[in-house]
Amino acid sequence: MHTNESGALRRRSRLLYSTHTMLPFLHGLEKLQKTITGKIGLRFEEWPVFILGLALLFMAFVFMPGAVSLSLSLALFLAPVWLPLLLITGAWKLWVVLQRSTFIADQKYILLEIKPPRNLVKTPLAMEAFLSSIHLTGGEATWYARFKGGTRPFWSLEIASFEGQVHFFIWTRAAFRRLVESQMYSQYPGVQIVEAPDYTRLISARPEEWGIWGCDFKHTADAPLPIKTYIEYGLDKVQKEPEQVDPLANLVEFMASIGKGEYLWLQFVIRAHKGEKYGSTPAGNESSKRNAAGKPYTWRDEGEEMVQEIRKKTRDPYVDVFTGEERPGFPNPTKGQMEKMAAIERNTSKLGFDVGARGIYIARPEHFNGPTISHLIALFKPFSTEGWNGINSTAWMKTFDDYPWEIGAEKKKDHYRRELVEAYRRRQFFYDPFFEGGIHGHDAMVMSTEELATVFHIPSRAIETPGLERIQSATGEAPVNLPM
Repeated sequence: MHTNESGALRRRSRLLYSTHTMLPFLHGLEKLQKTITGKIGLRFEEWPVFILGLALLFMAFVFMPGAVSLSLSLALFLAPVWLPLLLITGAWKLWVVLQRSTFIADQKYILLEIKPPRNLVKTPLAMEAFLSSIHLTGGEATWYARFKGGTRPFWSLEIASFEGQVHFFIWTRAAFRRLVESQMYSQYPGVQIVEAPDYTRLISARPEEWGIWGCDFKHTADAPLPIKTYIEYGLDKVQKEPEQVDPLANLVEFMASIGKGEYLWLQFVIRAHKGEKYGSTPAGNESSKRNAAGKPYTWRDEGEEMVQEIRKKTRDPYVDVFTGEERPGFPNPTKGQMEKMAAIERNTSKLGFDVGARGIYIARPEHFNGPTISHLIALFKPFSTEGWNGINSTAWMKTFDDYPWEIGAEKKKDHYRRELVEAYRRRQFFYDPFFEGGIHGHDAMVMSTEELATVFHIPSRAIETPGLERIQSATGEAPVNLPM
């Protein structure tokens, strides 16, 4: 009996594994089929362009049948040239998706919960040092590694509230557990790190049973411009507790305010920045953008261009009285311009991460609280600055305007809700089937370690939210020199 049960469990595990591996590949085939047949789902604002295209095509058939017939004949005649290229390109894309999905599925992942002690006095600078230690770019350095589907490590930093109880997590490959624990303990000696079950799978989160709303988050300005970081709040130095103003306190307090039957999840899926946002090709993208040195164009290059543009604006031109020529004036920047240039240079001088931020509010229908959505949308207001950068909500349920003429919107909403939960559970933002620039228009941010440490750090004792679980006292191993 025991042998039969073990065999059934092994067969079920193999089935789940194969399904998990093939799902992104099948998703790619589905997208290819939709592209070929033209059955692409359109948002409401895209319908006018689609209808206009059909109208133009119909008019061409009516008024220029000879030209249309000639064009089709020419395309058919040249099919031996363009069709193989099209098929090879499509096959290569599907191969990359399959290999990369297999590689990701082959990894073992764990969820580590970080429990802060009551007497923690560390600043967000400690989290910045931790983030620098996991800025890893290996795994896809060569074309052969990419051919096999290799990806650089990606992580998920998470804050989750279960009916008002707030917890901090790091999701990672099991192979990196020692790295995460050692670097976290080195910066936060009093914390407790334990392996936790995946909280996202402890509830069904089906739209038929739960009220679900969620969105992604993106920058409001160009990436090199920083958000309002902990340095602007004066948290780069330890202050007296009554004087500390930690913007994370607003976020934690809000997450602790939800009630029974409600869940609020927030995640930051991160990986080391190598320039994909600007068209470089370490992961097999088609286009490539290079800087003056011939290297992949990154946010540092964009930052240098922004500083140069600001410098040009600080020089008022004048006319030479002797030659009559217009000459650039002496630089005379305002205080705001000087501060903006300094902020860009400070921000881009630090290590950068590609960041996909996502939040979900899930509640039983009888406990679903509509105003919570407004709070979730404005979750990062304390980190935003006019004229600099901020973080705003986008994608997923934000794509619906709830106009009465949005036909079939509720059915499409349920489809989005299911995919939203699945994307969160998979911790996917950069790769198929849920990837930046994909079917839901995700936008990844590029953030420095300073910015990332501002929106995610282990709260010090200055944050006294009752719903934030803390351990009573620090734990540690016995000294090695104790007498036996």
